[in-house]
Amino acid sequence: MGLNEFILGLNNLEKISRAPGFFKYTEHTVAAHSYRVASISQVLGDIEEANGISIDWKALYEKALNHDYTERFIGDIKTPVKYASTELRGMLQVVEEKMTEEFIAQEIPEEFQEIYRRRLFEAKDDSVEGEILAIADKIDLLYESFEEIVKSNPEQVYMDMFIESVQTIQSFAHRPSVIYFFEEIFPELLNKDFYGREKFITRLDQVHN
Repeated sequence: MGLNEFILGLNNLEKISRAPGFFKYTEHTVAAHSYRVASISQVLGDIEEANGISIDWKALYEKALNHDYTERFIGDIKTPVKYASTELRGMLQVVEEKMTEEFIAQEIPEEFQEIYRRRLFEAKDDSVEGEILAIADKIDLLYESFEEIVKSNPEQVYMDMFIESVQTIQSFAHRPSVIYFFEEIFPELLNKDFYGREKFITRLDQVHN
């Protein structure tokens, strides 16, 4: 028993595609997503600190880097399937947690097991760092889906993902980083000319304002 299997699992994350089952112009993997979420979390953490909020950077980086590691066990489930019902979502979470616990017990040295329980179980808690992770996760999904929208991807799911991401980020409106995002970053993202932009902005205004 060593940490070899944990490191090997990083290779698995490079092979798991995001938004499986849908046509996309650009493929994204869970490994790339984890890196981007960590980087976005860093940006949001900087904004929070600039507004006088204390950040536990070790906790933030751990949460961000590891938040989707357990997808190596069950893959990235389609969002519409994952959220089809509260019961199904709960069942998937139970399966994921059981497999994660078995993995830790079998593959992680005993002296590190509590550390990996902290890292690999649900990180989107009500701490500042947990909220930043939840926001960063949706910001990355927002950018992923927007990339497909501006390329006129016909799949409706990307518009749905974009809208759901905006709504989820808005639910953290008490965070200084979210205020900054919508005032300084989001407008710049939308300042792009693409086919169907007018219809897109009209739809967005219905949920964003």
